[in-house]
Amino acid sequence: MTTPLIECIPNFSEARRPEVIDQIVAAIQSVSEVKLLDRSSDLDHNRTVLTLAGSPAGVEEAAFRAIKTAAELINLDQHTGEHPRIGATDVCPFVPLSGATMDDCIAIAKRLGERVGNELNIPVYLYEAAATRPERTNLENIRKGQYEGLKAEIESNPERAPDYGPARLGTAGATVIGARNPLIAFNVYLTTDDASIAKKIAKAIRHSSGGLRYVKGLGLLVEGRAQVSMNLTNFRETPIARVVEFVRREAQRYGVGIHHCELVGLIPQEALVDAAVWYTQLDAFSPEQILESRLFSSTSAAATPPQPEPASFIEQLAAPTPTPGGGSAAAYAGAMGAALVAMVAGVTIGKKKYAEVEAEMQAIRVVAENLRKELTQAVDDDASSFEVLMATFKLPKETDEQKSARESAIVKATINAAHVPLHVAEDALKVMELALKCAKKGLQSAISDAMSGFAMARASLTAAGYNVRININSLEDKSAGEKMLEELADLELRADKLETEIRQVMKDRGGI
Repeated sequence: MTTPLIECIPNFSEARRPEVIDQIVAAIQSVSEVKLLDRSSDLDHNRTVLTLAGSPAGVEEAAFRAIKTAAELINLDQHTGEHPRIGATDVCPFVPLSGATMDDCIAIAKRLGERVGNELNIPVYLYEAAATRPERTNLENIRKGQYEGLKAEIESNPERAPDYGPARLGTAGATVIGARNPLIAFNVYLTTDDASIAKKIAKAIRHSSGGLRYVKGLGLLVEGRAQVSMNLTNFRETPIARVVEFVRREAQRYGVGIHHCELVGLIPQEALVDAAVWYTQLDAFSPEQILESRLFSSTSAAATPPQPEPASFIEQLAAPTPTPGGGSAAAYAGAMGAALVAMVAGVTIGKKKYAEVEAEMQAIRVVAENLRKELTQAVDDDASSFEVLMATFKLPKETDEQKSARESAIVKATINAAHVPLHVAEDALKVMELALKCAKKGLQSAISDAMSGFAMARASLTAAGYNVRININSLEDKSAGEKMLEELADLELRADKLETEIRQVMKDRGGI
């Protein structure tokens, strides 16, 4: 079985002291399962981007060692540079490569974030696909005000509270950790030293200001030249050639041109091939026409015999077996609710009439997708927890010691079996909150879908609640589950309030 590969691209707020970066690199290379692929430093930005790849466990450990080393050697109180930053390790994204999924990267980001917060006392914010709040999918929102602004607000403004670690900044600042698709860091240098022109072009091209989708941009002065510094977050939807020509056209408005372009870090081959095809105007081109692609393509893979289709979840639910049961059904309902929310947000995006809420809908879509994945995983988690609980009843009970161990195992397994649906209820409430936002602001013609998503999430919360209570009720000492029941009651109360609110939205905006 092939080992999954994960890419990590940590950005460090240092470039003018190469000996510091050398030590960070050494920390990464001390992990045998990881290979350093690239090292790119910019003196004006005072920033270094490292690219590493390896096994999930190896990359996670290497990232932690790098963050720890950077925290020991970089003092943000003394840092200056053109590029925005809030930490010694400013941002640390994980990208799925072969055999890995976005869910794998999200899990790594959360584990690493918790470890960095707990062991290094560095505030950690999760972003992009790992974001816990819609507004934090966008890195710019987290980095607003940079290190100095965050330092002034983190202790007093609850909106700036980190996901992990203390709500205060030390000299290492804060770190943003997340999961995302491949990103291309691409800079265009202009034939002028007027940074104001670069800033105007950056404003015109970045999506947040009404420009091209999947483009983030800043205007800077670097090495005596105006620079349009960009991150291209989806090169398939917004290709490099389109970006370059947009910058070229905007530059001409100010009487300047493109001096040269610069790549920071690595780039997928597909992106360069796409640019080459565009500029050479190749017709009916196929990637198979690339010599290296043909050489490295596998021609000896044996055909895999067709596998029987697994039973659908509904078929499994109907089967005369203890699992999956009501807890799994609750999670499945929540996942369907989250899917509907993601759909409504998705169909709203790109509509001119809803331009004012597009950024919010994009963020909602990301969070809804994360919730859908978590709830889908909970379908299996609930069944597994029940099977573990059933296994504890089969433990030996012949001696007093065995009886004691058996009883202890039953209690622990029961509590765990209650925790899974409680977490489902928590996620379901989040889906309800997102569905309400979509019902209020999303595409008018999709309002019934938003309401249906809300209804599915509400059913999920209700069903999950039954499963929490039945497990807690089976305990002889019910005090062990009192806190969980209190949390559940609070979730149900909040759900009632949301339901009252969405019924009003149904009447006011939906006419039903």
